[in-house]
Amino acid sequence: MGELVRVETAAAGVAVIRLDRPKMNALNDQVVEELASAAAELAASDEVRAVVVWGGPKIFAAGADIGGFAGLDRAGGQALSASINDALLALENLPQITVSAVNGYALGGGMELAMATDFRVAADDAVFGQPEILLGIIPGGGGTQRLPRLVGVTRAKEIIYTGRHIPAEEALEIGLASAVHPAAELYDAACELAARYAAGPAALRMAKQAIMDGLALDIGEGLEREAACFGACFTTEDARTGVASFLEKGPGKAVFAGR
Repeated sequence: MGELVRVETAAAGVAVIRLDRPKMNALNDQVVEELASAAAELAASDEVRAVVVWGGPKIFAAGADIGGFAGLDRAGGQALSASINDALLALENLPQITVSAVNGYALGGGMELAMATDFRVAADDAVFGQPEILLGIIPGGGGTQRLPRLVGVTRAKEIIYTGRHIPAEEALEIGLASAVHPAAELYDAACELAARYAAGPAALRMAKQAIMDGLALDIGEGLEREAACFGACFTTEDARTGVASFLEKGPGKAVFAGR
């Protein structure tokens, strides 16, 4: 278990990646390394079927550790970006369904961390943003790539070019956040959402793989990938359970084992 990033259990089948680097959960080298280790641990788990990423009740993550930027040259900046992207890609590519629970600030690298999960649920006082331009730099943890995919190119340009803050309700309106809850209820709401996915069939993993793989492919190649994942569903116990339940009881009655 890491010092600044812990993997905890929230409920049956639900794990929590807990950031705990006071005061702002800034993403320094150790946090990034421990995030990558947590993702590797969870990727190998057959018991965990959904994951919540949480920074605690006051703040999600306020960004990268700016103190580490002093003295960086081109090569150092590129290496820093690569290390962050490797960790966030490992999180994004987890086979489990992932949910960020965003209390307080999710800025810079914190917003990039949240965007690497399948869903972002926000507290009503949450604030998102990519303020790197105000430092004379650009997002380096996937912000220029994931944000346009989530909210559209023009809106992403405006957010990145201005570095402005995005309140929770606007984040919901533009599709950056999936839901907004009162701050005191956010963590439980995120865990409840994760638990619903944890109770779903093994096919959720195939659906996620088909979607994520397809983002980098043209439509023809994407359809081939979908067909392969569709076929893989029929190797699972859950597919047999689901089909039999539908034929006997109608839709929506199956209870899945996750395998």
